[in-house]
Amino acid sequence: MPAAKKSTAHAVSKCLQKHGSATRARASAWFFKTGPGQYAQGDVFIGVSVPDQRKVSKHFADLPLQEIDKLLQSKTHEHRLTGVFILVGQYRAADPNSKKALAKFFLSRRPCINNWDLVDSSAAQILGHHLLGADSAVLYKLADSKNLWDRRIAIISTAAFIKQGEYRDTLNIAEILLHDTHDLIHKAVGWMLREVGNKSPATEERFLRKYAATMPRTMLRYAIEKFPVGKRKTYLGMRARGTPAAAALCKNKRRAKTTDPVISPEV
Repeated sequence: MPAAKKSTAHAVSKCLQKHGSATRARASAWFFKTGPGQYAQGDVFIGVSVPDQRKVSKHFADLPLQEIDKLLQSKTHEHRLTGVFILVGQYRAADPNSKKALAKFFLSRRPCINNWDLVDSSAAQILGHHLLGADSAVLYKLADSKNLWDRRIAIISTAAFIKQGEYRDTLNIAEILLHDTHDLIHKAVGWMLREVGNKSPATEERFLRKYAATMPRTMLRYAIEKFPVGKRKTYLGMRARGTPAAAALCKNKRRAKTTDPVISPEV
């Protein structure tokens, strides 16, 4: 890849365009559900593979924050994801004060982190890491948001805690999201429960013994994916025996969301 004359969002977008593919763009638009009424309605793809986006992000690793912001504000999905990759790289290399500033920036740009790959590539790596050993109240505010991506950020951010053997916030937020209506939250919660189980099987199973009967089936399937066959059947059996009334009771215990929370970037 030729050296860029200067690091700008425009230079990044031109570089990405060279790697674009109309065939891949059509496939990505289908895969990421961009049709009317779907979760990524109207998102635009130019057909750049993730490996190519990572290569471009490394080439522009020193991109100024204001130029990263331009990428994040773009209507083009690959611009935003490449911007996320650059932001994560800069966060990893930053000193503590700069990490705090980048975490604040991440929170302030949440409306741009608006698909599951964007969330999964940045939430734990930036916000979750920043909150290690700190007040995690912002994650609970995000978990109570009406915005799908805020809620996914809340649970995925806790992957950073799980790596450190800290499970409380993951389990608490999983409980808040236990009867969320969106499949992408079911998958995210189940995934994080599985990660807890990878570190502490007993901790995950205590949670499942309490909630397996009433949690969404997709969430449960993700959570027990690595269990032995017999144990998977046991938990699926608990789910099969769960009653609609019990599920409704659990759902009603969740705090009602009337408005989107105002999330301060002061973290």
